[in-house]
Amino acid sequence: MFLGYNTNGFAHHDLFEAVELLAEIGYRSVAITIDHGALWPPDLTPNKDAHAPPALAALRGLLERLNLRSVIETGGRFVLDPRHKHEPTLLSTDRRRRIEFYEYAVDCAAELGSDCVSLWSGVLRENISAEEAMRRLVEGLQETLQYAAGRGVVVAFEPEPGMFIDSMARFEQLLAKLDAPNLRLTLDIGHLQCQGETPIAEQIRRWASRLVNVHIEDTRRGAHEHLMFGEGEIDFPPVLRALREIGYNGGVHVELSRHGHEAPQAARRAFEFLAPLPAD
Repeated sequence: MFLGYNTNGFAHHDLFEAVELLAEIGYRSVAITIDHGALWPPDLTPNKDAHAPPALAALRGLLERLNLRSVIETGGRFVLDPRHKHEPTLLSTDRRRRIEFYEYAVDCAAELGSDCVSLWSGVLRENISAEEAMRRLVEGLQETLQYAAGRGVVVAFEPEPGMFIDSMARFEQLLAKLDAPNLRLTLDIGHLQCQGETPIAEQIRRWASRLVNVHIEDTRRGAHEHLMFGEGEIDFPPVLRALREIGYNGGVHVELSRHGHEAPQAARRAFEFLAPLPAD
């Protein structure tokens, strides 16, 4: 495993400059959140029958030069709707736009050689039954997974507090409805703590075969708030030890999206906290 950082914590930086800064600090992977100014779809819609757009090709070259791995994250808050956070989702009546956005993310991952595309279910806002919501989610995910398989891309599903699939138990219910060789898991360590899905190390061991992407931050039980390390309740050495025990060889990506006003300092503090921790 190796440390990475999510660019949603560098929202006030140019994407290329953020990548350079993270490499300077010592991170070995970057979780690239598609957003305004960062692989923004209207500016970079890949032509599937042509070569990669210049900016994507340049980003791939930068990642290769800096020897950085990457994942593609799709949690930009107002990417598709300037008024409603994260909308539309796979649960929405107008979910076609979300599916097309996920296909775009898959194209980006294929061009960059990213480890996965990470996504989630979305919040259930419409007055529909849980059965209908699950049907919509399964259909949208199935289409996304098929498209990703055609491009050789892994899809990592993230249970997210407050969303329709909010916990590992709900993720298990989803898997009973839909599974595929390229459907894997993004596991957020802080989400496990805030929802009381502990011990965290046991969850890591249980989902070892599915795990392809890890988010990490500090949190407190009962509050979905991503905190700087040391400000929450998580005991991190057992977490890192469990990841090492299962032979996890992917990125452990710091996710501090609300620390963008001090992004370089926050990224350095996080690295200085995590890098020395014993994991053996």
